Amino acid sequence: MNPNEITEKIIGAAIRVHRELGPGLLESAYEAGLAYELADGGLKVERQKMLPVLYRGLRLDEGYRLDLLAEDTVIIELKAVSRLAEIHEAQLLSYLRLAAKPVGLLINFHVLRLTDGVRRVVNGPYALPKTP
Repeated sequence: MNPNEITEKIIGAAIRVHRELGPGLLESAYEAGLAYELADGGLKVERQKMLPVLYRGLRLDEGYRLDLLAEDTVIIELKAVSRLAEIHEAQLLSYLRLAAKPVGLLINFHVLRLTDGVRRVVNGPYALPKTP
């Protein structure tokens, strides 16, 4: 399955979770619901996956935890905030670069329509061709 197909499945699953739970809950509730939907839909999903950071040759295991990783390809960063900020996209891009993954989804569940809270972020060296 290519990254575009995976992100489509993730967005569909996120919409189902948002319709069922609505906005206003903690991020952890959406994470659990989305992880369930993805696994139920046949995708391999990992929750709170450690992402070590290499700093000057030193492995820092205190690095970061990815909210969700789907099919070992797509990083999913979840938020439950009133408004996404540029730093949220920058955070996801850092995760993509550190993990050497091609694409990530930034999903904010604190919106009325989930499609307004979804941003797709592509890691430069792994940029996918744009579809017409």
